[in-house]
Amino acid sequence: MTYENGKVKDIKIAYIGGGSRGWAWGLMSDLVSAEDISGTVNLYDIDLAAAKNNAVIGEKFNSAEGAKSHWTYRVLETLDGALEGADFVIISILPGTFEEMKSDVHTPEKYGIYQSVGDTTGPGGIIRALRTIPMFEVIAEGIKNVCPDAWVINYTNPMTLCVKTLYRVFPQIKAFGCCHEVFGTQNLLAEAYASITGEEKPSRQEININVVGINHFTWITSAYYKNTDLFPIYREFAEKYKDGYTVGWDEKKFNNVFAYTQKVKFDLFSRFGYIAAAGDRHLAEFCPGKWYLSSPESVREWGFWLTPVSWRVDDLKNRLAKSAGYIDGTITPTIKNTGEDGVKQMRALLGLGNLKTNVNIPNYGQIPNLPLGAVVETNAFFSSGTVSPIFSYDVPKEIYPLVSRIVSEQEIISDAGAKRDLEAAFLAFICDPLVTTSIADSRKLFYEMIGNTKKYLGEYLK
Repeated sequence: MTYENGKVKDIKIAYIGGGSRGWAWGLMSDLVSAEDISGTVNLYDIDLAAAKNNAVIGEKFNSAEGAKSHWTYRVLETLDGALEGADFVIISILPGTFEEMKSDVHTPEKYGIYQSVGDTTGPGGIIRALRTIPMFEVIAEGIKNVCPDAWVINYTNPMTLCVKTLYRVFPQIKAFGCCHEVFGTQNLLAEAYASITGEEKPSRQEININVVGINHFTWITSAYYKNTDLFPIYREFAEKYKDGYTVGWDEKKFNNVFAYTQKVKFDLFSRFGYIAAAGDRHLAEFCPGKWYLSSPESVREWGFWLTPVSWRVDDLKNRLAKSAGYIDGTITPTIKNTGEDGVKQMRALLGLGNLKTNVNIPNYGQIPNLPLGAVVETNAFFSSGTVSPIFSYDVPKEIYPLVSRIVSEQEIISDAGAKRDLEAAFLAFICDPLVTTSIADSRKLFYEMIGNTKKYLGEYLK
């Protein structure tokens, strides 16, 4: 890297999963939107053709209207080649295929277990973690051997166990996990302020919050806009919209498989007094299975949707068509702010400003009543060459049983994955709050799901 007139040039980014038809394009847009950084992005993906297409698309983003910087895109055929000389490593991979995801999400339905996402917790999240852990061990070893000083940004789920694996393999790694779910709740707090006070809606960044918990089951224990305590305002807002917040939603968007009405979030607030800081589809999966996910009909009553893997398969077809359109020029890349903090975090680490945001990193004591070393989600302060976790205090006693149970489960899965021990993983599986079947049926389900994803579990099955 070189610093010149307040700009940083010749930055090297290794993008693992660089054939992505979603995250990659968002990154390209955010990179060219920053006028004070430029450099090279190495794209590495097991789908080499997809990475080659993204190299072409990335160059087209350089000439999109509003582009303020230039990035060179290169396709590398090996992980080590992509990591060579990297200042930053971005990880955004799909662990397996949609066939494995189909089993993760839908096989438990035969036993009356429903999942709205299935990639973080619950039966689907656990099996996904078991096949993801060996992949992240390889990535961590590569970083350790090739670019040990690089900053590593993970977007892959299950977030907690991905980051945990990186640190287990390479304890000195400079890694953190990014998730935008908290941003949506900050925005909801801004909407609540405007709705209840009649004042102008603040920006998300103006909502100052304390964050505590684990990825996708993060909680806000204090929230302020300037000197205004937002908890009383949120309480009034949640009561006003206890039947669902759909203001400003058109019917087409409302029926989208990712849509939700905040009813789960509002219900949790009314029960426990703290603000659950993720979307309802994620929050429901961390709670006992009969609360919000007892049946598809119950899910609809709670105002959210089960996302079928068939939808993701169809969506991929649309994104493949979009990729082809970028390549042949029938679609022109458009620069849009993704709302992600990844590029902002890189800029802060390069000394181009400071940033406070939520991240997933090991617990160094920022949450005193959770285990040291467990990966947790709290705020952190980014500045030149430094990510400093912000002390977030204890998980409040009202929600501690819910949060600590999940933390313990994920610690068990981490150990089971490291040892390739399926029986140890099964102990976590039967303790998961969504697994409401008998132990005998739980065992049948677990090993059926293992069989469905055995292509990626060879080391477990020896």
